[in-house]
Amino acid sequence: MTDGHSKEAGRTRTDGTYTSYERLAGPLDDPAGEAGYDGQHPPRMGFFTDTSVCIGCKACEVACKEWNGVPGDVLDMTGMSYDNTTELGANSWRHVAFIEQTVPIQEDVDILGSLSAANNSGDEAGSPTPASRTPEETAGTRGSDLGMPGVGPPVTPGAQGALQDDREVRWLMSSDVCKHCTHAACLDVCPTGSLFRTEYGTVVVQEDICNGCGYCIPACPYGVIDQRPDDGRAFKCTLCYDRMGDGLEPACAKACPTNSIQYGPLDELRERAAERVEKLQERGITEARLYGHEPTDGVGGDGAFFLLLDEPEVYGLPPDPVVTTRDLPSMWRYAGAAAVGTMAAVAAAFVGGRR
Repeated sequence: MTDGHSKEAGRTRTDGTYTSYERLAGPLDDPAGEAGYDGQHPPRMGFFTDTSVCIGCKACEVACKEWNGVPGDVLDMTGMSYDNTTELGANSWRHVAFIEQTVPIQEDVDILGSLSAANNSGDEAGSPTPASRTPEETAGTRGSDLGMPGVGPPVTPGAQGALQDDREVRWLMSSDVCKHCTHAACLDVCPTGSLFRTEYGTVVVQEDICNGCGYCIPACPYGVIDQRPDDGRAFKCTLCYDRMGDGLEPACAKACPTNSIQYGPLDELRERAAERVEKLQERGITEARLYGHEPTDGVGGDGAFFLLLDEPEVYGLPPDPVVTTRDLPSMWRYAGAAAVGTMAAVAAAFVGGRR
């Protein structure tokens, strides 16, 4: 293959620094350096969102709006969920998803590790550990009262729609945000330079020079960036670029009460996330996985990645995102070949007509 997105094509370096494949979609160690910053620029910074400890408080959404001056919307309940934000948009740079699932009853797991820590320290005065509970006790504490408000009228046990004895309700909550892709198609297609790569490797919109063309919106593989209806300009998370310059963590991470949103050098976050997944899986949470952390994925890895407890589709995330500008070189080659062929055909017809 010779397409720009093929790894074979990426073997041939054309500029002495990065291959064409690395520039468009492949692993790229230093996006800020590739954007022109010198070797003294700061390390790449990002978010690690651990959804296993998200409690859905939406403090991150509020903090984001307050710090960045994002307008408040008229929020109504959707009737399908307790999520009243529904999605990321021009006025929602952070979005906490609420996902309700009915799943088989499982053994309680100390997801925070606090009980395990107490056991290891010899604390015998605390509550019974999950392992000491009988199956009946476990079933009695799971699937009966999650402390969450119910939708619709109370369900009578045994009635249609009631939970079966071997099933329970599980809530998955996750604070979504712009992924600050290694290869950001929104940045590639912006004709005014409104979108740019910062010295921290993040992607920011300069609102004052956005012309509202909207090219960036379909280019984003995650559906993050959006236009504000009342003025047409595009907006999204900036990872609080102004706070980073002062050595402060982004407002959402600062407000998170459970440390579900973690901010820092991306390499350190990746190491921390790998350790967290390993610990959860050792505790029996085999569904725990990372999303967006892999530099070999379709966008070269994300500056904001997640620990999930189910498939990405459950959280509304694409399972295999691809930077939408990846195929531009091959598209231009085909267009050029078609143009040359058309001109040759016209010239042949002209010459043939003169004979």
